[in-house]
Parts: sequence; C-alpha cells; structure tokens
Amino acid sequence: MQLSLSKILGLVAILVAAVTLSACGGLLPKTSSLRAQQSLKQSTVSKLAGIGSSPGEAMMIRLFKQSSELEVWKRTKSGQFKLFETYQVCAYSGVLGPKVAEGDRQAPEGFYNITPGLMNPRSNYYLAFNTGFPNKFDRAWARTGSELMVHGDCSSRGCYSMTDEGIAEIYALARESFAGGNAVVQMQIFPFRMTPKNLAQNSANPNLPFWQDIKEGYDRFELSKTPPSWDVCEKKYVFDLKSPDGTPLDPVATCPARSGDTLLAAVTAKAAADDAQYRIEVAAIADRDAKAAAKKQAEADAEAAAKARGQAVGGFISGLFGGGSAQASEPPASDPVKIAPTPFPAPSWV
Repeated sequence: MQLSLSKILGLVAILVAAVTLSACGGLLPKTSSLRAQQSLKQSTVSKLAGIGSSPGEAMMIRLFKQSSELEVWKRTKSGQFKLFETYQVCAYSGVLGPKVAEGDRQAPEGFYNITPGLMNPRSNYYLAFNTGFPNKFDRAWARTGSELMVHGDCSSRGCYSMTDEGIAEIYALARESFAGGNAVVQMQIFPFRMTPKNLAQNSANPNLPFWQDIKEGYDRFELSKTPPSWDVCEKKYVFDLKSPDGTPLDPVATCPARSGDTLLAAVTAKAAADDAQYRIEVAAIADRDAKAAAKKQAEADAEAAAKARGQAVGGFISGLFGGGSAQASEPPASDPVKIAPTPFPAPSWV
C-alpha cells in the first residue's frame, strides 16, 4: 500500500519534531510511539567525548541497592571503562539480598547480560529493559521470577524504577551501544559497595556467602576497569574462567583449573587485604555492641535500683504519717505496748 505524499510528509514532520525535541533536551510523552528512538542530547554526546568515549562504544551498568545508585560506565579510547553518569534509583522493592522466588517482591542481585532482545520500547512504563533474571546462576539454584525490569514511572514491585528522564537516557545509551556492534551490556547488581566495612556491617546476614562470591567480580572490575566475563560452575559465580575447550561451563559441575589469569595475583592480594580489614571491622562492631549492651544493662540496673529506693522511702514516710490500716498501726487494747528503757551510752573509760 502506497502512502500519500501528505502522509509521508506528516510522518517526516513527526520524526523531525521528535529528534529536535530530544536534541534540545525535551522528553517525548509516554503516549509517543517514538520515545524509544529519541536521540541522545547533544550535551550527553559532548560529555561522552569528554571522557574519551562515544555513543557506539561498549557500556556497562552497575547498580547498588543500599544507596539507590545506578552507574553507567563507557569504554574509552584507552580500552578501559570510565564512569559516565550516576542516576538515582527512584524505587526498588524488597530488602538487601537476591531474588529467590516468584512473588517474593525482591529485586535481583548478581551479574546479568542485557541484550537487544531484552529491550522493551513498548513498555507499559515509560521505557524498560529486562534484567535477564533468572540467569544461569539463578536457574542453578532453581530460583524463579519473571519480568524483572529496569523501567521508568518511579514505582516498583520487584523491579528497579527510574525517573522517566533517567530511563530515557539509559535506554538510548544502551541502544546506541548495541548499534555500535556490542552484543551485550553487562549489568552488575550489588546490595552495596563491596567494601570490608559494608560487609562487616552485614556479617550476620544469611546472604553473606553469596555476597562474598560476587565480590570477586566487583574486585576485578575495580582493579582492571574492564567488565569481567562471568560464568557459573559448582553453583557459584566465577569470573574470567573458561573451560579448556572454550565451551560454557556446566553450572553444577566442578570448576575447571584456572590458567592464564593475568589478574589473579592482584585479585588474590586484594581479597586477602580486604578479609583482614573485614575481620578488624567485625571485631570492632562486636566490641561496640558489647559496650552498648553493657551500658544499657547498667542503665536498666540503675533505674531498677532507683525505683526500689523510691518504693522503700515511700513506704517509710507512709508509716510515719499513719499510712496503712488502723488495725495494722494500732496495737490491741489487751496487749499494751511495752516500751524498753533508753540505754545510756557507756562511759569512755570502760
């Protein structure tokens, strides 16, 4: 079916208006079918150039639940990634810890690969992309859940919600990265920044072993500023580890021997230093908590003693002024009170 010239011109006008609006910093309404095609603002493109990157370069997302931060990192001319922007996460549901089962209202944690097929330009929210939950690790643990998104509209029931302006830019950055020939955008989701202090503050959390597992991926990125490759074996995340024949690892089988890992020495040294600091932090927290408990107990004991003294004094005063029943305070007539003589003090020479 051929379109009339007027319809063609109308479509062109709409597209030009959308591009112009986006380039000038405006945001297309949620009702617009072109919202997923909005161009990056010129200020965004200039900022990318300022860190030695461009829209088509590789991209990585890092998200921290506790501080509600989503970071976008872009590969630069040096081959390493630099932080491009930090966006505030508007809302997420649940508490610190991974998603386990459908309906638990938990937002996922772990390592995920965002692919073009996970982008949702027609989301019921402003825009959205799927995290890819459950991934290989989640399936190894029989974890269930679906439609775990990063989306707009600033509300969440198991997803990560952004402002519409935020998701529009993040979506466009990912779209342009795919257009530049990059197959995936790695997304790393952590409960908090994986420092010894933060881990120590959550040492009693049952998710600690899982967090210590994904910490290696965090450390590898911190050291190299390049996203580590990840896989699963022995039902745990492993990083920069490949099978001898290059095939994907069996998620429940024994992990293969590690070889040719140029980052291993640095990762091992960092892990040892962090573990030592973690133990110091845990001991300090235990000492602080013990002192706080002792202080609380001392205050409770002092309060109880003061209350007992108050009751004793009150009883004494009540007795002096005829407190209590007449029967208790007056002796029977048949049993007169015998008053003992007052003794004199003994002489000083005795």
